[in-house]
Amino acid sequence: MDLPSIKVACSSCNLRELCLPMGLKADEMQKLDTIVSNRKRIKRGEALFSAGERFSSLFAVRSGFFKTRVTTPDGRDQVTGFQMTGEIIGLDGIVTDQHTCDAVALEDAEVCIMPFAKLEALSREFTSLQHHVHKIMSREIVRDQGVMMMLGSMRAEERLAAFLLNLVQRLHARGFSQSELVLRMTREEIGSYLGLKLETVSRTFSKFVDDGIIEVKQRYVMIKDNEALKAIVNLPNCD
Repeated sequence: MDLPSIKVACSSCNLRELCLPMGLKADEMQKLDTIVSNRKRIKRGEALFSAGERFSSLFAVRSGFFKTRVTTPDGRDQVTGFQMTGEIIGLDGIVTDQHTCDAVALEDAEVCIMPFAKLEALSREFTSLQHHVHKIMSREIVRDQGVMMMLGSMRAEERLAAFLLNLVQRLHARGFSQSELVLRMTREEIGSYLGLKLETVSRTFSKFVDDGIIEVKQRYVMIKDNEALKAIVNLPNCD
């Protein structure tokens, strides 16, 4: 069945704890169901939205991986983020009512469509929903600040270590392994995001392998020494 949009209910979705607030009452969840009424399939390599398009909805990633990118004045594509299952895409369009980046699927994906005007109206009615929307926006701001700090002050090894730790942490929150992951993005895309050349990314991966910190087989990565990665970026041991 290849329908562009399919009816989906938030109340029965196993991802609702990730992308929607806990504690909504049954009638509140039913109202939310009427807003998040459709989902859309996106093929690998296709854009969910592009820079300059009119903003009308937020999108919750139901399955798959995305990258967001902008085009620099000299025509280069700059990766600005990677989004996975349970995360929200489209916040960039709120300020100007226009998207400022492209969101491209890194694999076949599916998103839930949340018309922003309706979501905004409902969030004024339910304070728990409004608070959650604000938390999502705040998290994006904090993430952007973290990336700016990383690009401004970290060495290549620190950048890649921080990237791997962040990625596996986000995947673990979705029920995946704390030590194994499959990279949906290429090393070139990782380099674009981290502000590193492809050769530097490959060399740093190789160094981590030689040091016994990770094991790599094509896009499969096993983190063998989590504490060593944390030590590279000076993170405290939380175990």
